[in-house]
Amino acid sequence: MTTPNPTTQFTDPASAQRLERAGTALTAHGFAVEILDDAAAARARIRGLIPEGSSVFTAASETLRLSGIDDDINASGRYQAVKPRVLSMDRVTHADDIRRLIASPDVVVGSVAALTETGSLVVVSASGSQLPAYSGGAARAIWIVGAQKVVPDLDAALRRVENHALPLESARAQAVYGQRSAINRLLVLRAEPQSGRGTVLLLREAIGF
Repeated sequence: MTTPNPTTQFTDPASAQRLERAGTALTAHGFAVEILDDAAAARARIRGLIPEGSSVFTAASETLRLSGIDDDINASGRYQAVKPRVLSMDRVTHADDIRRLIASPDVVVGSVAALTETGSLVVVSASGSQLPAYSGGAARAIWIVGAQKVVPDLDAALRRVENHALPLESARAQAVYGQRSAINRLLVLRAEPQSGRGTVLLLREAIGF
């Protein structure tokens, strides 16, 4: 077994064999898994997974932005998109309403920082806003995961978070919000106890952080 190059281990797409191992492990843990060629395939598949008129919250994600899925959900008019509604609300006077809308939509769509070959999804957040919906508040959850995010185990997942994802997200946050990001919340989804709730669209290409 060859040792991954430290400069590429978190950016190169995982092999077909590693994707299959991760997919098999996720399935054994109760997640629905589809291995797709690329972001375009995920974008098309999303349309079939979310019923028109559903309330949908899109978590902040470069994968969603780059794939066009974020715009498809929030600007198409097909869904009751939570994010545009929240952005139009006053964050002080409507803080409780915003919290409830984000925490319990019909569907939450996002990505993860890492996916282990043992079948765990690793999510990190500075604010924690997407975590209630991910962990059980949303009736359904869909994660789109680029092949470069597949790692052997939880230790490697945490290294990916610290050494790769955080610096990139901090640079993005600094440019957009004027402040750097931080790992203030960490969520590890090890299994999905509700049949049919969690779906992972695992891509053969790299996308996102």
